[in-house]
Amino acid sequence: MPHTARAFNWDDLKYLIGVARHGSTLAAGRALEVDQSTVQRRLVELERRLGQPLVQKRPTGYRLTAFGEAMLPYAERIESAVLAFERQLLVAVADVSGVIRVTCPEPIVYRITQSTFLDRFRACHPALEVHFVMSDKYVDLMAGDADVALRSGDTDDGDLIGRKIGDSIWAVYASRTYVERHGRPERIEDLARHALVGFDETMAKHRIAAWLRKVAPEASLVARSNSVLGLVYSAKAGVGVAPLPTALGDAEPDLVRVIEPVAELTRVWRVLTTPELRRTPRVAAFFDFVVNESASLRPIITG
Repeated sequence: MPHTARAFNWDDLKYLIGVARHGSTLAAGRALEVDQSTVQRRLVELERRLGQPLVQKRPTGYRLTAFGEAMLPYAERIESAVLAFERQLLVAVADVSGVIRVTCPEPIVYRITQSTFLDRFRACHPALEVHFVMSDKYVDLMAGDADVALRSGDTDDGDLIGRKIGDSIWAVYASRTYVERHGRPERIEDLARHALVGFDETMAKHRIAAWLRKVAPEASLVARSNSVLGLVYSAKAGVGVAPLPTALGDAEPDLVRVIEPVAELTRVWRVLTTPELRRTPRVAAFFDFVVNESASLRPIITG
């Protein structure tokens, strides 16, 4: 009955190749940076698995058997393939190129693109492109809907990796025309007597929606929007009083801050990604750049 070779450890082929090239287990061990006994032990195990001797010990060293000579070219092909794989792996790991999909609210995208932030990033990583996924809602990173998020607010990010990059601070604003016609609320308690601008039912879980329901449950919500930008436009139009991020409200010359920042509305801005994407070169490049540039980002996201 013909002998059938058992499964063997491919890594042991390097010991066969080493002895063939260097003529002894001692020299092979030095080349492979292992001791001589390891080379001998692995060769014996390889021969046992293959069922035939590969080397013969001679007074002048080791020589391959006829079987060993016949198998050597195939072992060397495997070695070449492994080395090619390792070279390609180094290239792939070092490759910092491609597209990074970044999700954040639309007003922040505008403020980022009007700054020099992206120019500085491109100067460091010219082969990387940043594409924005604009939404005031939380885009699902774990589902692959974006690679990185610039996010503030109440969210369960237990499965994500994040770093703080700033604070999300909210105050209350009204247009100058609104204040001239209706006066200005001086305290939070005064909001119940004013026309308010807030989120619609699609954003009912947002902390601003919950806060308005708490502090002014009977107030008239005269305009509703599913975005922060919608709140800004409504407030500028003089429709009513609106809670807004200070980064946006303070930047609008037509708006005045009628109530100073509300502490209970403050949240942390973070850069977030998944554990798997954090280890990829392209996402790591952007993530680390954002963290390192957080001081320059702070006026954009915090005001």
